[in-house]
Amino acid sequence: MRLLLLACLRAQTGNATTAGRIQDHLEAVGHICSLKDAFGYENPSEIANLISAEKFEAALAIHLYKGGRLLQGSRIPFGIIFGGTDINEDVKHEEKHRVMGAVLEEARFAVAFTEKMKELAAAEWPDARSKIYIQTQGIMTTPSATFNWKRFLQNAGIPQDTENLRLFLLICGLRRVKDPLYLVDVFSEWHRREPHIHLVIIGPAYTIRFESELEWKINLEQVDTQFTSEVNEKVNRTPGVHLLQEIPQDDLHAAAKRCFAVVNSSISEGMSAAILEAMDLDVPVLARNIPGNAAIIQHKVTGLLFTDPQEFVQLSKSLMNDPTLEREIVTKAKVYVKKHHSWDCEREAYQNLVLRLQ
Repeated sequence: MRLLLLACLRAQTGNATTAGRIQDHLEAVGHICSLKDAFGYENPSEIANLISAEKFEAALAIHLYKGGRLLQGSRIPFGIIFGGTDINEDVKHEEKHRVMGAVLEEARFAVAFTEKMKELAAAEWPDARSKIYIQTQGIMTTPSATFNWKRFLQNAGIPQDTENLRLFLLICGLRRVKDPLYLVDVFSEWHRREPHIHLVIIGPAYTIRFESELEWKINLEQVDTQFTSEVNEKVNRTPGVHLLQEIPQDDLHAAAKRCFAVVNSSISEGMSAAILEAMDLDVPVLARNIPGNAAIIQHKVTGLLFTDPQEFVQLSKSLMNDPTLEREIVTKAKVYVKKHHSWDCEREAYQNLVLRLQ
């Protein structure tokens, strides 16, 4: 089949990574899967023209609102993959809730990464429960063999001769929902006492896209750059915290392997690929205790969950001082990922689901 796959394709974002993986799964069995950036289209009529021009036979969209709303009234069958913020955040807005309900009613199926995500969606739209399938994300890590660690530290402004360097890595886009500044103050205080402790925040700046031309006209540039500027300004005056732009995924995986731990401080998550990749790379994970993270991390078994910045420091220190606990966590995390987040199982699932669009 000729398939259209709509997703938000900003580099190094979760939706972009998921979209590329699903595209690969579908093309592996001979489908022609064209990946398009949902942010490149304003309304369903533009997608209708695209479908007609490129003769698509079916479609998939990642994110019930951002991608799904563009498929409303589509003359071809389509399925939806929940993104996370659609079910956790957008559902709180009345108009978005209405649109998402209408999209879900039209969709042949929807995919949730976790049982919790399915239940949240089903609570909002009970009639859709039977068409929501649970499929966890599949993970494959590919750390670069030529990654230059010294250059990475240099780019971050971290002295290479620091004795017993302990580097924590926060992988996220500069979006408020990712809350990249959540741990900055407590990390800096810790760094002042123990200069070998550093936090590196790495990921792309986030550009807001407005839902209407009127919104777009109102101080677009100012709003687009506001949060990125806040993060840059805060980090620049905070010792021990460093901000880097995104790097290729293979290099990111290699960098993670050299760090003491990978951190997640998000307010909301669907299912964090960065967490799962760290677990697969034998790197301990410390994650904020939110439903999306708690769905894949068992506290003190496959990772550590913290409820506030002070607990983050407490748990980090306990992990640093207990090599046995560290080894047990990374070992069990690796087993968990291999069992529940198999790349091959995800591939088979999407290849079967797309048959429902024929």
